[in-house]
Amino acid sequence: MSIDKIIQSIRSNKQNHLVDFRVKSKTEEFTESLFKILFDSKISVSNNMEELGESFKAIACMIDKGDQSRFELVWKKFLVNLPELLNQLNQDAKCIFLHDPASRSIEEVILAYPGFYAIAVYRLSHELHLQNMPLIPRIMSEYAHRLTGIDIHPGAEIGSPFFIDHGTGVVIGESTIIKNKVKVYQGVTLGALQVSKDMKNIKRHPTVEDNVTIYAGATILGGDTIIGKNSTIGGNVWLTESVPENSIVYQRTDIKLKKKTNHAES
Repeated sequence: MSIDKIIQSIRSNKQNHLVDFRVKSKTEEFTESLFKILFDSKISVSNNMEELGESFKAIACMIDKGDQSRFELVWKKFLVNLPELLNQLNQDAKCIFLHDPASRSIEEVILAYPGFYAIAVYRLSHELHLQNMPLIPRIMSEYAHRLTGIDIHPGAEIGSPFFIDHGTGVVIGESTIIKNKVKVYQGVTLGALQVSKDMKNIKRHPTVEDNVTIYAGATILGGDTIIGKNSTIGGNVWLTESVPENSIVYQRTDIKLKKKTNHAES
């Protein structure tokens, strides 16, 4: 096949002519700039916020050229809510510092903890999700997912403070509700019991009440599943039904240990 026929074949088989990868790269730049404006002491808020707003509106216009006036209103509403979002994030950072014995300072949490970065991007993207801007917050959350290994859908509802330690492998689905003072460790899944396209408007993911700790590798599934307040869910537990408040749930493993009777010299 000639190169001309190959190019013609590729052109005819490109299914979606609306995909523009500049939207992805610009949104990732926007996410990084927003995080640094909020937390980097060397970056001026007043000198950079206007430019950030222009970046947001430019991305929004790349996605939808038909309703540009709405993006100005979305950005203004986002700015109004930004001080409260920052207050929540400061509480998250303080919570991580107070509960992780390996942490030496809040500065360390902000600069080095993947759990904090994922929570920060979640809170910022969730605010845009609430304003019916589905693509930008989804790209923001997937950017954080790629950097941290922590997958939080921007549609989830998460109280404050929220603590994720280590974080790799954490999955928090779209309709998850997490209330206040919840701690989650690596590998935890808050997911759907079954996956079907016609369930997209149904609560598919669990609810976690106040002051719950969920240890590494636990899997909690289903929109009707509620973890009662003050409960502790042990590592590698598999749950598809609700747990009353003040519960301790753990898995009893059958681990056997015996002494070697015959081993070669090394």
